[in-house]
Amino acid sequence: MEYEDRGKYDSVYTAKVKAGKRRTYFFDVKKTKGDDYYISLTESTKKFNSDGFERHKIFIYKEDFNRFLAQLQDTIDHVKKDLLPDFDYDQFEKRQAEWEASLEEGGERHKPNDDMNW
Repeated sequence: MEYEDRGKYDSVYTAKVKAGKRRTYFFDVKKTKGDDYYISLTESTKKFNSDGFERHKIFIYKEDFNRFLAQLQDTIDHVKKDLLPDFDYDQFEKRQAEWEASLEEGGERHKPNDDMNW
């Protein structure tokens, strides 16, 4: 793809999920030359010893949306129900909400250490 053509692949929708101190997930809907759409999932991880980022991408095309979503949900359900049924998955949401509330009150700008330890 030529550099001049990059504008044709700009995101028409973007959402992001912060996941810990160094990891962010981006969900982008991109338009193709043929006026079609696909989803680009990007994991961006801040490198330890530099200011750079490491990125991993997955592209999901419309014909795979339903199967991808169904299998992702099945996989998450398997972990939550069968492998780690007693784990408090909401703890990360609570921590994020507390951190955001502290920012609104002029609190500390550093996020708590909420990286998942797998």
